[in-house]
Amino acid sequence: MILALLAYLNLANVSAAIATNLPVGLLKQAATEIGVNLGNSANELLFEPNNLEFVAGKRYNLHLVNPSPQKHYFTAKDFADGIWTQKVEAGKVEIKGAIHDLELKPGAEAEWVFVPLKPGNYSLRCTIAGHAEAGMTGQIAVN
Repeated sequence: MILALLAYLNLANVSAAIATNLPVGLLKQAATEIGVNLGNSANELLFEPNNLEFVAGKRYNLHLVNPSPQKHYFTAKDFADGIWTQKVEAGKVEIKGAIHDLELKPGAEAEWVFVPLKPGNYSLRCTIAGHAEAGMTGQIAVN
């Protein structure tokens, strides 16, 4: 998979300091900004947008916002297993390493910087009881 990614990006220099062996140039690539709301101020249980599309080998900054009066989860485990997470930033905290879901309390914001590695279609949902059943679901496609 990494060799295919290297060929796709046409980069030969790989940093030994990066455990995932991602090309050095990839980390210098500007991240494409994508915004997602978890719920809304009317307290509707939804993701806005609820269909996300990414390209394997491209760097993204997923800006998550919870404008609703209750907490929500951004959960897409299979998707998360197929990406390399550079970092998650929330407030004055930066988290590195494998991330599988994020909980956003009312009014919270987080930025998830990552590179999709595995093409496919993935399910997105809020795992709070009743939220997915009420419509807080979505789809993620990686091409």
